[in-house]
Amino acid sequence: MAKTNTTELLEALAAEIGESVYMDIAKWHLYLSNAKLHTVVAEQLYPLITSKAVNEDQVIKVLGSIPVKIGGGKHEVPLIDLLPLQCQVNLVDILEKYQREI
Repeated sequence: MAKTNTTELLEALAAEIGESVYMDIAKWHLYLSNAKLHTVVAEQLYPLITSKAVNEDQVIKVLGSIPVKIGGGKHEVPLIDLLPLQCQVNLVDILEKYQREI
């Protein structure tokens, strides 16, 4: 990968997250790129990569702090509550891959 520019790295990370991670809503898979959440997730998780602190607990903590508005903004649900376990595992794998490559 060898991306030295932070902006390029964030964009690549966001793109991979957006294509690989989805929210499961009533058995519908809404990918984070379609929900326009991939960039926010990448920006929030990027510090874990740079500090070499990627682990499942830290990722879950960050995902729990990202609100997703539902019902036209009447309610907010933490993103972690909308991601199936396999997507959480995939996300950690993506972050670990980026951590190894920077």
